[in-house]
Amino acid sequence: MPIFQDAKGKNISNFQKMIDEKKNTIRKYYDEIGHLYYGQYKDVNVDMTKDINARCESISNLYIEIEDLNVKILREKGLKKCAVCSTENNLSNAFCFKCGARFDDSDAVPADVIAPPNASATPSRQQEKKAVAAPVAAPAAVEPVVSAPAAEEVIAADTSVEDTITEENKEE
Repeated sequence: MPIFQDAKGKNISNFQKMIDEKKNTIRKYYDEIGHLYYGQYKDVNVDMTKDINARCESISNLYIEIEDLNVKILREKGLKKCAVCSTENNLSNAFCFKCGARFDDSDAVPADVIAPPNASATPSRQQEKKAVAAPVAAPAAVEPVVSAPAAEEVIAADTSVEDTITEENKEE
């Protein structure tokens, strides 16, 4: 067991250990989903949909928690990741040094004040379905504005081209 010289190294190690545990749990859930699906395949009278969906939802939540832990690791290292280009930047930066994207004020929050994984902004699959079902208002059509003299010039130019083509066809 390594001896840590600072608290940051110990915190990073603990976060990494938590990530590894969550990844193992995800593997276990994938295995269970496979067994449940196969059981449903073997016996069509058995409906395992609820169990499969519950495991899938748990996997999604675990991935969110892993991402939160990765953010905490970056914070312990004094870094934050750009949402646009995924480049790691110093916490003190207001803009990404690679793409120039502005960091939100929420990026300035210290690692120990980060919201718990359940308070994540990522919607569940059921919330996504509800959002998709909601009607979206169509944008109002915008018609081009053409002044009267400009429209007359276009018509006159178009007519003169037709007259030229007609005269060339007559000569042939």
